[in-house]
Amino acid sequence: MPTDKKPLLQRLTMPHTLVVVMALVVLVLIASWVVPSGEYQRTTVQTNEGTRTVTVAGTYAPVPKVYLGPATILEAPIKGFVDAALLAIFLLVIGGSFGVFQETGAVEFGIRRLVALLARRPHLEGLLIPALMVVFSLAGSVFGMAEEVIPFVVIFIPLARRLGYDSIVGVSIPFLGAAAGFAAAFFNPFTVGIAQSIAGVPLYSGLGYRIVTWVVGTAVIVAYVMWYARRVKANPAISPVRDIDLEREAVAHHPDEDEGWSLRHVATLLLFVASMVLLVVGVLQWKWYIDQIAVLFFGMGIVLGFAGGLGPSRLARTFVTGAKDMVGVLFIVACARALLVIAQDAKILDTALYAASNTLSVLPTAIIAQVMFLIQAVINFFLHSGTAQAALTMPVMAPLADLVGITRQTAVYAFQLCEFINPILPTSAVTMGVLGA
Repeated sequence: MPTDKKPLLQRLTMPHTLVVVMALVVLVLIASWVVPSGEYQRTTVQTNEGTRTVTVAGTYAPVPKVYLGPATILEAPIKGFVDAALLAIFLLVIGGSFGVFQETGAVEFGIRRLVALLARRPHLEGLLIPALMVVFSLAGSVFGMAEEVIPFVVIFIPLARRLGYDSIVGVSIPFLGAAAGFAAAFFNPFTVGIAQSIAGVPLYSGLGYRIVTWVVGTAVIVAYVMWYARRVKANPAISPVRDIDLEREAVAHHPDEDEGWSLRHVATLLLFVASMVLLVVGVLQWKWYIDQIAVLFFGMGIVLGFAGGLGPSRLARTFVTGAKDMVGVLFIVACARALLVIAQDAKILDTALYAASNTLSVLPTAIIAQVMFLIQAVINFFLHSGTAQAALTMPVMAPLADLVGITRQTAVYAFQLCEFINPILPTSAVTMGVLGA
């Protein structure tokens, strides 16, 4: 008998990230009823990066059991919003500002002009892949380009085909370029900025080391894509998508490479670069924190909107739309903070730290950092929002780093680098979106 039912594996889908985090809130509340309560002593110490409250190793002691009621499930996320108020404002401003930047069309314009420049000069064809992937890697590193690469897939597949490559090369240029920059980011406010602020280390500290990591990570991925591109150009038959490319060729859309220069777009791009330079100076020279950086991005969004010719009303609508896109992230951050609220109020956070530190302390320091990376990678399989993962894990990983003898900067780094596995995760919305496009 015919049936419309799909196989079980096809019907199973990953729940929304907010559902996953709220499920964790429930589990942590249940765990708080059975896990013993305890506390470490804490003290304020002076470091090279300023004063910091740290957990004192060897001072854990049990305390009378604290029980929280079921209403905590609803109360804790509200407290999470209050605790993360500055972070919430920061994310809204970031979302609105980059929404305005995208709306100006300057990003796509810059990519198209670079493509046209290289395509008109055959002797520069060898620079096409590395130049474009570096641009996307910078976008991933500086402002967290991720889902935004999906529209570019439609542009770069026909370009790659005309240059003798296959669709995989066309997809890899924007997708893997941005993924490399996102994972090895040196200024990404959604990962590095949030994680460092939660961990209590100066924003964008360790910049030199991160830039080296970005160069190495981007170079490795660019080299791999170029190696594959040369092989598939020399022998198109080895392409896994050869049949698909041949079927698509007749209806492929070719972008207008003869688009003229736009002074508005050039001005917008230059202003964006100037804003990023000011950000670097502000962080390194004037020790800016989240509130000052939010002011910079707020002003940047307004200036870029007018420079891009959006006009006051369209600028305002676009800013609100960009900020609106961050609302889901804000709820996730609040619920992730709710986990910390429950664990602290029930006094089980220090118990968890005590158990984890006893387990990890027998390992060499270098191995501890790798274990932290593996833990973050497993969490990343289920939780793909870098901001949400930072909010979820750094309140635990930062004090755990103190207890096991590694720096908080290392804990942040272990979290950041787990993003390198995103392009191979079947649960990643970006990966599935790119493949679908």
